[in-house]
This record gives sequence, C-alpha cells and structure tokens, in this order.
Amino acid sequence: MAKPIVAVVGRPNVGKSTLVNRIAQSRDAIVHESRGVTRDRSYHDADWSGHEFVLVDTGGIEPAGSTDRFAGSIRQQALSACEEADVVLFVVDGRAGVTEEDEEVARALRRTKRPVIVVANKYDDPTNEDGLWEFLSLGMGEPHPVSATHGNGTGDLLDEVVAAFHEKPEEGYPEDCLNVAIVGRPNVGKSSLANALAGTERSIVSDVAGTTRDAVDIVVDHDGTPVRLVDTAGMRKRNQVHEDIEYYSVVRGLRAMEDADVCLLVVDSTIGVTEQDQKICEMAIDRGCGVAILLNKWDLLLDDQARDEALQSLAQRMAFAAWAPVLRISALTGRSVGKVLDLAETVARNRASRVPTARLNDVLSKVRESGHTVVSGNRRLRVNYATQVGVRPPAFTFFCNSPDLVNDNYRRFLENRLRDAFELEGTPIRMRFRKKDGGPRE
Repeated sequence: MAKPIVAVVGRPNVGKSTLVNRIAQSRDAIVHESRGVTRDRSYHDADWSGHEFVLVDTGGIEPAGSTDRFAGSIRQQALSACEEADVVLFVVDGRAGVTEEDEEVARALRRTKRPVIVVANKYDDPTNEDGLWEFLSLGMGEPHPVSATHGNGTGDLLDEVVAAFHEKPEEGYPEDCLNVAIVGRPNVGKSSLANALAGTERSIVSDVAGTTRDAVDIVVDHDGTPVRLVDTAGMRKRNQVHEDIEYYSVVRGLRAMEDADVCLLVVDSTIGVTEQDQKICEMAIDRGCGVAILLNKWDLLLDDQARDEALQSLAQRMAFAAWAPVLRISALTGRSVGKVLDLAETVARNRASRVPTARLNDVLSKVRESGHTVVSGNRRLRVNYATQVGVRPPAFTFFCNSPDLVNDNYRRFLENRLRDAFELEGTPIRMRFRKKDGGPRE
C-alpha cells in the first residue's frame, strides 16, 4: 500500500521540526532557535506499531499581513502539504497558550477538510496539563500534550495518528526510482528547474540567494520511469557559510549526493563556471555520481560573444570532467527542459553499464600495439589484462607488471581510450592497477 502522509503545520517556532525529528527518529529536519528556519516542505519516513507513513515538515505559517517576503510562499507550501495529507498535526506552543497566529492557522486548516490533531508542544511535565483547556477554543478537538524535546506524550499521539489512517490505493511506483540530485551554487535556478520538471510549484522560487534551505524531494513519472528529484540548497564556499542553518543545508546537499545516481549541476550561464561550480562537480565525482552540466539562463545571453564566453569558461574550468554532457537550458522559458530527464536516464544507464571482458581486452591490445606506455630507467610498464569489477560507477582492474610506474598521464590516456570505445558519457570511472601475483595497488 502507498504510505499515508502526515503534515506537520503551525505558526513559526512552536517546535514542528523537533517533533518531526522525534517521530522520524532522525535529525533530518533543520532545528534552530531562529524564526522561520523551515521554508519548503521536506519529507521524512517514519513508522509506528507496524504502520509506515511519511512526515511532511512545513514552514511556519505567518499572519496574512506579515512583512516577511517569504511568508506568502511559505503559507502556500504549508497549506499545499495539508491538501495532500491524510492527517494534519497542528502544533501549538503549550506554554504560550492560544495566540492570534494560532487562530489564523486554525481558520486556514478548517478549509482543508482533513483530519486535524492539535498537538500542544513544550509540555515537559506530562503530569501537568494546566492550560490545555484553552486550546479547545480552536475548535479542533482535544489537544494532545507532548514534549518533542524529551519525547513525552508522543506515543499516545502516534496511536491516534495511525488510527486516523485510511487505506490508500497502490501508486505503482517501484522502490528503485532513478535518484537525481539538482545541485549548484545559490541562486542559479535549481528550484525553478525542479518546478519545471515536476510541473508544479513544489519548491519556493525567489531571486534571493539561499531560499531553499532543506533538500526537497519530488517524485515524477518520466515515460513510465519513476524519477526522484532532490532539489538541494545552494552550496557556497565554506568561508562564506556564516549561518549555522546554512551549514546544515550544505551538509544535507552532500547527503543527497551520496544517495544520487545522477547529479544535475546547474550553472548560471550569465556568470559562467566558477571555482565553486568546480568544487561541487568534484564532490559529485568523488561520491561516484553520474554528472550532467546544465547551463541555465541561456536565454539571457543575447549575443554570440556572451555565449562564446560562457562556453569558453566551461571548457577551461571543467576540463577535468570533459566527459560530462552539457545541455543549454532556460528553466524560466522552458528551453530544452524537456531533454533534461532523458539526459539523466542516459547518464544513469551509462553509469550502470557493464563492458564484456573480451571487448575490454581488445581495447587493451590496441593500446599495447600503439606503443604508448611508461618507461623509467630500464623498466617498462606492460598492462597484460583487464576486467570490470564494479558498476555505479564502472570500476576496472588492470593487471600489469609494475603498478608503481602508472602515473596520472597514463591514467588519463587509458581512461580516454575506454571512453572512446564504450558508452561512458556522464559517468566517472574507477581504475585500479594490480601486480598479477600481488595485492591491489592504486
């Protein structure tokens, strides 16, 4: 069965993310004393008494007249989460009592027509329920006192949550989705691309750098293949990450890379490839991800000189990943966005490819015939045999007489021969050199 969805909503700073982490038994949701830390919806797996479900952590719902420039978008995100939920947890601050903001959230939740459970958080003493009666005025039933920090009362709360679930039809998605992480510096158009690919406003889009702070998951169907898109927070240089919140967002982006089959590196064409773009690409390669480079905002380059400069910066700064395919897109106008998931599938297929040993050694024979090798004094490198030992990414072991003679130039030469012979576009490859009668040596 498809997992039920539980949306966690409320005004800012009532402990929603702390409650999510407590129920999910993780630290995925960002928790901080600052108001308004959570902006986009973020999704977390949880289970209770054998019932698996998905928690949706949302941003704090501000009053309609709030001066926060993100308030309207955050409010819409939270209410959208309620519309897709089976159960809504309305979190209030049990110590502060009912506020005008709580009453406004309650009015909005009544319009969703979803089961709502009021959660009075920050009741650290489970025996003291003084003041709970006040929350009956919200008109949503008896409140449940909990302490998300200490865990008090969460068991009783979850008993009621699972009792409210209704069976949902199978969605038919297999578990082995294609995992695609959308990565890049802040404000290059990652969320706009994610929304364009999903066909929905799932992530908040703004021209303010750092709008996305959590990694946001979107599952889309692409020609019958389920694709899980992870829209990550923009990654700055370490010395430019001043807020603790932003630091944890970068960590979350790195975690998304760990799980990804393919990383879509979004680059701002109007700026060109930067040192930070290089670093993000290197991190993806180090983690064995397939990589495709998307030159976004291509529509803003109005003449041939600007376009040539963008391509020149790409060629110069991404020479170490010349095997990564490049697509010129505009997430805003939709230019070539329809080709992005096709490209991601191709890269994922190449990353999972296996080369027959006979064909691999045919290439090696041609390398030997060319005479290209490494000579040091009276020693000469001879590579006798090769075999593929892994996939995702492809890994090859070469048996030779003197592994210590292998240098970076020879590695690059051999890698280029492999890429010329086989479909390896978009995937890093791993190469190891072993002495035939000895252990592995890099």
